[in-house]
Amino acid sequence: MNDDDLPGRLARNIRSLRETRGATQAQLSRLAGVPRATWAHLESGAANPTLSVLHRVAAALQVSLEELIAKPRASARHYPRAILPARTRGGGMLRKLLPDPLPGMEFDRVELPPQVRITGVPHTPGTREYLACESGELVLVASGERFHLQPGDVVVFRGDQKHSYENPGARTAVGYSVVLLAPSL
Repeated sequence: MNDDDLPGRLARNIRSLRETRGATQAQLSRLAGVPRATWAHLESGAANPTLSVLHRVAAALQVSLEELIAKPRASARHYPRAILPARTRGGGMLRKLLPDPLPGMEFDRVELPPQVRITGVPHTPGTREYLACESGELVLVASGERFHLQPGDVVVFRGDQKHSYENPGARTAVGYSVVLLAPSL
């Protein structure tokens, strides 16, 4: 590894990881606990950060220190279905859509056999949740209110309340749950 390449590589990797996550410098600098100017300096390639700053940046981006300074890898990676985390709940299947966590977000594919109902887990106050129906039919019950979804329909609701997902139909229903977690204070 040529040390002359490190500042530019670090800058490209940090910028690329941030942009991949759709975050601003301000958002990630706040998450890392470093001034925004420091973050901008890191992305410029002119910074000579301490190990402590690198550790906080890596934690905010949810990557290892090695990934911050690694040589560029292939721009794409295939994740077979079998390696994506999945869990069953009440007869339904919840599978993570993304292999890498995004800070403050959860993306799940929800598959419900006919006549199956699963209970959602209420999140912290301020959380927003989205349920999109891909196929079949889904019923969302949130704080006692019922929403009947057909393919293409989406319901947005407060994720801090009691809720459940149900397939009232005769064939398997597939939906997607997107949770935008409330920022922790």
